Amino acid sequence: MSRSCVRRIGTWIPCVSKRGFSSSPSSSCVQKSGSEQGLKSLNLYSAINQALHIALDTDPRSYVFGEDVSFGGVFRCTTGLADKFGKKRVFNTPLCEQGIVGFGIGLAAMIVNEAAKFRYRSGNQFNCGGLTIRAPYGAVGHGGHYHSQSPEAFFCHVPGIKVVIPRSPREAKGLLLSCIRDPNPIVFFEPKWLYRLAVEEVPEDDYMLPLSEAEVVRQGSDITLVGWGAQLSIMEQACLDAEKEGISCELIDLKTLIPWDKETVEASVNKTGRLLISHEAPVTGGFGAEISASIVERCFSRLEAPVARICGLDTPFPLVFEPFYMPTKNKILDAIKSTVGY
Repeated sequence: MSRSCVRRIGTWIPCVSKRGFSSSPSSSCVQKSGSEQGLKSLNLYSAINQALHIALDTDPRSYVFGEDVSFGGVFRCTTGLADKFGKKRVFNTPLCEQGIVGFGIGLAAMIVNEAAKFRYRSGNQFNCGGLTIRAPYGAVGHGGHYHSQSPEAFFCHVPGIKVVIPRSPREAKGLLLSCIRDPNPIVFFEPKWLYRLAVEEVPEDDYMLPLSEAEVVRQGSDITLVGWGAQLSIMEQACLDAEKEGISCELIDLKTLIPWDKETVEASVNKTGRLLISHEAPVTGGFGAEISASIVERCFSRLEAPVARICGLDTPFPLVFEPFYMPTKNKILDAIKSTVGY
Protein backbone atom coordinates (compact mmCIF):
# COMPACT_ATOMS: atom_id res chain seq x y z
CA MET A 1 0.00 0.00 0.00
CA SER A 2 1.43 3.39 -0.97
CA ARG A 3 2.39 6.01 1.57
CA SER A 4 -0.17 8.44 0.19
CA CYS A 5 -2.95 5.88 0.65
CA VAL A 6 -1.95 5.35 4.26
CA ARG A 7 -1.60 9.07 4.96
CA ARG A 8 -4.98 9.82 3.43
CA ILE A 9 -6.86 7.86 6.04
CA GLY A 10 -5.76 10.43 8.59
CA THR A 11 -6.30 9.38 12.19
CA TRP A 12 -6.05 5.64 12.62
CA ILE A 13 -7.69 4.48 15.84
CA PRO A 14 -7.44 0.69 16.13
CA CYS A 15 -9.78 -0.81 18.73
CA VAL A 16 -7.97 -3.99 19.65
CA SER A 17 -9.51 -6.77 21.69
CA LYS A 18 -6.97 -9.42 22.72
CA ARG A 19 -9.35 -12.35 23.00
CA GLY A 20 -6.99 -15.09 21.90
CA PHE A 21 -7.07 -16.90 18.58
CA SER A 22 -10.10 -18.34 16.87
CA SER A 23 -9.90 -21.56 14.91
CA SER A 24 -12.54 -20.44 12.45
CA PRO A 25 -13.97 -17.14 11.25
CA SER A 26 -17.54 -16.22 12.10
CA SER A 27 -19.84 -15.74 9.15
CA SER A 28 -21.91 -13.09 10.91
CA CYS A 29 -22.45 -11.57 14.34
CA VAL A 30 -25.34 -12.65 16.52
CA GLN A 31 -28.08 -10.03 16.60
CA LYS A 32 -28.89 -8.43 19.91
CA SER A 33 -31.66 -5.89 19.83
CA GLY A 34 -31.21 -2.80 21.92
CA SER A 35 -33.96 -2.07 24.41
CA GLU A 36 -36.44 0.38 22.97
CA GLN A 37 -37.07 1.70 26.48
CA GLY A 38 -33.51 3.02 26.82
CA LEU A 39 -33.41 5.23 23.75
CA LYS A 40 -31.42 8.45 23.69
CA SER A 41 -31.00 10.99 20.89
CA LEU A 42 -27.36 10.83 19.75
CA ASN A 43 -25.30 12.00 16.81
CA LEU A 44 -22.91 9.61 15.09
CA TYR A 45 -19.72 10.45 16.97
CA SER A 46 -21.54 10.10 20.31
CA ALA A 47 -22.86 6.68 19.25
CA ILE A 48 -19.31 5.62 18.36
CA ASN A 49 -18.10 6.88 21.73
CA GLN A 50 -20.85 4.95 23.53
CA ALA A 51 -19.93 1.76 21.66
CA LEU A 52 -16.28 2.13 22.63
CA HIS A 53 -17.25 2.60 26.29
CA ILE A 54 -19.30 -0.61 26.14
CA ALA A 55 -16.54 -2.54 24.38
CA LEU A 56 -13.94 -1.55 26.98
CA ASP A 57 -16.35 -2.11 29.86
CA THR A 58 -17.47 -5.58 28.76
CA ASP A 59 -14.04 -6.97 27.84
CA PRO A 60 -11.09 -6.20 30.16
CA ARG A 61 -8.70 -7.38 27.43
CA SER A 62 -9.74 -4.65 24.95
CA TYR A 63 -7.72 -1.51 24.24
CA VAL A 64 -8.00 1.72 22.27
CA PHE A 65 -4.85 3.33 20.97
CA GLY A 66 -3.93 5.71 18.17
CA GLU A 67 -3.24 9.33 17.35
CA ASP A 68 -4.67 11.78 19.93
CA VAL A 69 -7.12 9.26 21.40
CA SER A 70 -6.26 10.13 25.02
CA PHE A 71 -7.85 13.58 24.86
CA GLY A 72 -10.74 12.48 22.67
CA GLY A 73 -9.38 12.61 19.14
CA VAL A 74 -9.92 15.17 16.40
CA PHE A 75 -13.56 14.12 16.02
CA ARG A 76 -14.03 13.59 19.80
CA CYS A 77 -14.99 9.93 19.35
CA THR A 78 -12.78 8.75 22.24
CA THR A 79 -13.77 11.46 24.73
CA GLY A 80 -13.76 10.23 28.33
CA LEU A 81 -12.26 6.81 27.63
CA ALA A 82 -8.84 7.49 29.16
CA ASP A 83 -10.41 9.04 32.25
CA LYS A 84 -12.66 6.03 32.83
CA PHE A 85 -10.43 3.13 31.80
CA GLY A 86 -6.97 4.53 32.42
CA LYS A 87 -3.96 5.29 30.26
CA LYS A 88 -2.88 1.64 30.17
CA ARG A 89 -5.94 0.76 28.07
CA VAL A 90 -6.49 4.05 26.20
CA PHE A 91 -3.28 5.70 25.07
CA ASN A 92 -1.71 7.83 22.36
CA THR A 93 0.82 6.53 19.86
CA PRO A 94 3.34 8.33 17.66
CA LEU A 95 2.01 9.67 14.37
CA CYS A 96 2.96 6.53 12.45
CA GLU A 97 0.14 4.54 10.87
CA GLN A 98 2.42 1.60 10.08
CA GLY A 99 3.46 1.34 13.70
CA ILE A 100 -0.08 1.67 15.05
CA VAL A 101 -1.52 -1.07 12.88
CA GLY A 102 1.57 -3.25 13.26
CA PHE A 103 1.25 -2.98 17.05
CA GLY A 104 -2.44 -3.89 16.80
CA ILE A 105 -1.66 -6.97 14.75
CA GLY A 106 1.16 -7.94 17.05
CA LEU A 107 3.75 -7.69 14.28
CA ALA A 108 5.66 -4.87 12.64
CA ALA A 109 3.46 -5.09 9.57
CA MET A 110 0.32 -3.68 8.01
CA ILE A 111 -3.24 -4.54 7.09
CA VAL A 112 -2.69 -6.00 3.62
CA ASN A 113 0.51 -7.96 4.25
CA GLU A 114 -0.21 -9.45 7.66
CA ALA A 115 -3.66 -8.89 9.18
CA ALA A 116 -5.55 -10.04 6.09
CA LYS A 117 -3.33 -13.09 5.53
CA PHE A 118 -2.64 -14.22 9.10
CA ARG A 119 -5.26 -16.97 9.16
CA TYR A 120 -4.47 -18.14 5.62
CA ARG A 121 -0.70 -18.39 6.04
CA SER A 122 -1.06 -20.28 9.34
CA GLY A 123 -3.39 -22.91 7.88
CA ASN A 124 -6.24 -21.59 10.05
CA GLN A 125 -4.25 -22.08 13.27
CA PHE A 126 -4.02 -18.37 14.13
CA ASN A 127 -5.79 -15.11 13.29
CA CYS A 128 -5.84 -11.42 14.16
CA GLY A 129 -9.15 -11.72 15.94
CA GLY A 130 -10.41 -8.61 17.68
CA LEU A 131 -8.58 -6.11 15.46
CA THR A 132 -10.93 -3.33 14.35
CA ILE A 133 -9.35 -0.35 12.60
CA ARG A 134 -11.56 2.72 12.80
CA ALA A 135 -10.97 5.43 10.23
CA PRO A 136 -12.90 8.56 9.22
CA TYR A 137 -13.61 8.70 5.50
CA GLY A 138 -15.57 10.52 2.81
CA ALA A 139 -16.56 14.08 2.03
CA VAL A 140 -16.58 16.59 4.87
CA GLY A 141 -17.23 19.81 2.94
CA HIS A 142 -13.73 21.22 3.25
CA GLY A 143 -11.35 18.27 3.33
CA GLY A 144 -9.91 18.55 -0.16
CA HIS A 145 -7.80 15.94 -1.88
CA TYR A 146 -6.38 14.35 1.31
CA HIS A 147 -9.14 14.37 3.91
CA SER A 148 -12.27 13.80 1.81
CA GLN A 149 -11.29 10.64 -0.01
CA SER A 150 -13.22 7.36 0.00
CA PRO A 151 -10.70 4.47 -0.20
CA GLU A 152 -13.04 1.59 0.64
CA ALA A 153 -12.44 -0.17 -2.70
CA PHE A 154 -8.71 -0.54 -1.90
CA PHE A 155 -9.51 -2.63 1.17
CA CYS A 156 -12.37 -4.54 -0.47
CA HIS A 157 -9.78 -5.92 -2.89
CA VAL A 158 -7.85 -7.62 -0.06
CA PRO A 159 -9.05 -11.15 0.86
CA GLY A 160 -9.13 -11.77 4.59
CA ILE A 161 -10.49 -8.48 5.96
CA LYS A 162 -14.02 -7.15 6.32
CA VAL A 163 -15.09 -3.62 5.39
CA VAL A 164 -18.03 -2.00 7.20
CA ILE A 165 -19.57 1.48 6.77
CA PRO A 166 -22.55 2.72 8.85
CA ARG A 167 -25.15 5.22 7.65
CA SER A 168 -26.41 6.55 11.00
CA PRO A 169 -25.72 6.72 14.77
CA ARG A 170 -27.85 3.66 15.62
CA GLU A 171 -26.21 1.63 12.90
CA ALA A 172 -22.75 2.87 13.87
CA LYS A 173 -23.00 1.70 17.48
CA GLY A 174 -24.44 -1.74 16.74
CA LEU A 175 -22.11 -2.44 13.81
CA LEU A 176 -19.00 -1.23 15.65
CA LEU A 177 -19.67 -3.53 18.61
CA SER A 178 -20.16 -6.42 16.17
CA CYS A 179 -16.86 -5.57 14.48
CA ILE A 180 -14.91 -5.42 17.73
CA ARG A 181 -16.28 -8.81 18.78
CA ASP A 182 -15.78 -10.47 15.39
CA PRO A 183 -12.75 -12.81 15.06
CA ASN A 184 -11.78 -11.27 11.72
CA PRO A 185 -9.73 -8.09 11.14
CA ILE A 186 -12.12 -5.31 10.11
CA VAL A 187 -11.76 -1.82 8.65
CA PHE A 188 -14.61 0.30 10.01
CA PHE A 189 -15.08 3.51 8.01
CA GLU A 190 -16.97 6.37 9.71
CA PRO A 191 -18.51 9.04 7.43
CA LYS A 192 -16.97 12.34 8.57
CA TRP A 193 -19.93 14.27 7.19
CA LEU A 194 -22.26 12.53 9.66
CA TYR A 195 -20.27 12.79 12.91
CA ARG A 196 -22.40 15.70 14.12
CA LEU A 197 -24.96 16.08 11.34
CA ALA A 198 -26.70 12.70 11.77
CA VAL A 199 -28.87 12.44 14.90
CA GLU A 200 -31.35 9.71 15.86
CA GLU A 201 -32.66 7.67 18.78
CA VAL A 202 -30.01 5.13 19.86
CA PRO A 203 -30.47 2.34 22.46
CA GLU A 204 -28.20 3.07 25.43
CA ASP A 205 -27.61 -0.59 26.27
CA ASP A 206 -25.29 -3.13 24.66
CA TYR A 207 -26.52 -4.37 21.26
CA MET A 208 -25.04 -5.72 18.04
CA LEU A 209 -26.18 -5.58 14.43
CA PRO A 210 -25.31 -8.46 12.08
CA LEU A 211 -22.49 -8.02 9.59
CA SER A 212 -22.86 -8.92 5.90
CA GLU A 213 -26.63 -8.37 5.98
CA ALA A 214 -27.90 -5.56 3.78
CA GLU A 215 -31.05 -3.69 4.80
CA VAL A 216 -33.93 -2.74 2.54
CA VAL A 217 -34.44 0.79 3.85
CA ARG A 218 -37.27 1.59 1.43
CA GLN A 219 -39.52 -0.77 -0.51
CA GLY A 220 -40.13 -0.13 -4.20
CA SER A 221 -41.03 -1.79 -7.49
CA ASP A 222 -39.50 0.15 -10.40
CA ILE A 223 -35.77 0.39 -9.63
CA THR A 224 -33.28 -0.77 -7.00
CA LEU A 225 -30.82 1.71 -5.49
CA VAL A 226 -27.75 0.48 -3.57
CA GLY A 227 -25.39 2.56 -1.45
CA TRP A 228 -23.68 2.90 1.93
CA GLY A 229 -22.58 5.49 4.46
CA ALA A 230 -23.51 9.15 4.08
CA GLN A 231 -24.71 8.55 0.52
CA LEU A 232 -27.84 6.79 1.84
CA SER A 233 -29.49 10.05 2.93
CA ILE A 234 -28.78 11.62 -0.49
CA MET A 235 -30.24 8.60 -2.25
CA GLU A 236 -33.32 8.65 -0.03
CA GLN A 237 -33.99 12.26 -0.98
CA ALA A 238 -33.77 11.27 -4.65
CA CYS A 239 -36.22 8.41 -4.01
CA LEU A 240 -38.73 10.84 -2.49
CA ASP A 241 -38.48 13.18 -5.47
CA ALA A 242 -38.80 10.24 -7.88
CA GLU A 243 -41.94 9.12 -6.07
CA LYS A 244 -43.53 12.49 -6.85
CA GLU A 245 -43.04 11.65 -10.53
CA GLY A 246 -44.61 8.21 -10.16
CA ILE A 247 -41.40 6.17 -9.85
CA SER A 248 -41.22 3.61 -7.05
CA CYS A 249 -37.64 3.14 -5.77
CA GLU A 250 -36.32 0.35 -3.55
CA LEU A 251 -33.36 1.56 -1.48
CA ILE A 252 -30.77 -0.84 0.01
CA ASP A 253 -28.04 -0.02 2.53
CA LEU A 254 -25.22 -2.50 1.97
CA LYS A 255 -23.56 -1.73 5.37
CA THR A 256 -20.91 -4.45 4.97
CA LEU A 257 -19.00 -4.18 1.70
CA ILE A 258 -16.90 -7.32 2.21
CA PRO A 259 -18.37 -9.86 2.33
CA TRP A 260 -21.44 -8.15 0.88
CA ASP A 261 -25.01 -9.42 0.83
CA LYS A 262 -25.47 -10.43 -2.81
CA GLU A 263 -28.69 -12.32 -2.13
CA THR A 264 -30.64 -9.28 -0.89
CA VAL A 265 -29.54 -7.13 -3.83
CA GLU A 266 -30.21 -9.96 -6.30
CA ALA A 267 -33.73 -10.50 -4.97
CA SER A 268 -34.50 -6.80 -5.26
CA VAL A 269 -33.17 -6.50 -8.82
CA ASN A 270 -35.10 -9.61 -9.87
CA LYS A 271 -38.20 -7.76 -8.67
CA THR A 272 -37.52 -4.30 -10.12
CA GLY A 273 -35.47 -5.19 -13.22
CA ARG A 274 -33.21 -2.14 -12.76
CA LEU A 275 -30.21 -1.18 -10.62
CA LEU A 276 -28.51 2.09 -9.69
CA ILE A 277 -25.41 2.24 -7.46
CA SER A 278 -24.06 5.41 -5.87
CA HIS A 279 -20.88 6.10 -3.88
CA GLU A 280 -18.53 9.02 -3.25
CA ALA A 281 -15.39 7.21 -4.43
CA PRO A 282 -14.22 7.61 -8.07
CA VAL A 283 -16.29 5.62 -10.55
CA THR A 284 -13.41 3.67 -12.14
CA GLY A 285 -12.51 0.71 -9.96
CA GLY A 286 -15.02 1.75 -7.31
CA PHE A 287 -16.89 -0.94 -5.41
CA GLY A 288 -19.97 -0.12 -7.47
CA ALA A 289 -18.27 -1.84 -10.41
CA GLU A 290 -18.06 -5.09 -8.42
CA ILE A 291 -21.74 -4.89 -7.50
CA SER A 292 -22.67 -4.15 -11.11
CA ALA A 293 -20.66 -7.08 -12.51
CA SER A 294 -22.05 -9.53 -9.93
CA ILE A 295 -25.65 -8.52 -10.51
CA VAL A 296 -25.29 -8.65 -14.30
CA GLU A 297 -23.99 -12.21 -13.92
CA ARG A 298 -26.85 -13.20 -11.62
CA CYS A 299 -29.78 -11.19 -13.04
CA PHE A 300 -28.94 -10.72 -16.74
CA SER A 301 -32.23 -12.09 -18.03
CA ARG A 302 -34.24 -9.89 -15.64
CA LEU A 303 -32.50 -6.57 -16.31
CA GLU A 304 -34.55 -4.11 -18.35
CA ALA A 305 -31.85 -1.41 -18.54
CA PRO A 306 -28.07 -1.08 -18.14
CA VAL A 307 -26.85 -0.80 -14.55
CA ALA A 308 -26.34 2.87 -13.63
CA ARG A 309 -23.46 4.16 -11.47
CA ILE A 310 -23.55 7.66 -10.00
CA CYS A 311 -20.20 8.14 -8.29
CA GLY A 312 -17.32 10.53 -7.73
CA LEU A 313 -15.16 11.64 -10.63
CA ASP A 314 -11.84 10.12 -11.69
CA THR A 315 -9.85 13.00 -10.21
CA PRO A 316 -8.32 13.79 -6.81
CA PHE A 317 -11.05 15.11 -4.52
CA PRO A 318 -11.31 18.85 -5.29
CA LEU A 319 -11.84 21.49 -2.63
CA VAL A 320 -13.43 24.39 -4.53
CA PHE A 321 -15.19 22.12 -7.05
CA GLU A 322 -16.59 19.61 -4.55
CA PRO A 323 -20.22 20.26 -5.67
CA PHE A 324 -19.27 19.12 -9.18
CA TYR A 325 -17.51 16.02 -7.87
CA MET A 326 -20.10 14.67 -5.45
CA PRO A 327 -22.97 12.36 -6.52
CA THR A 328 -25.83 14.70 -5.63
CA LYS A 329 -29.57 14.17 -5.29
CA ASN A 330 -30.22 15.70 -8.72
CA LYS A 331 -27.60 13.51 -10.42
CA ILE A 332 -29.18 10.42 -8.88
CA LEU A 333 -32.72 11.56 -9.75
CA ASP A 334 -31.73 12.12 -13.39
CA ALA A 335 -30.19 8.64 -13.51
CA ILE A 336 -33.32 7.10 -11.94
CA LYS A 337 -35.53 8.66 -14.61
CA SER A 338 -33.15 7.74 -17.41
CA THR A 339 -32.87 4.12 -16.26
CA VAL A 340 -36.61 3.66 -15.72
CA GLY A 341 -37.33 5.26 -19.11
CA TYR A 342 -34.70 3.22 -20.99
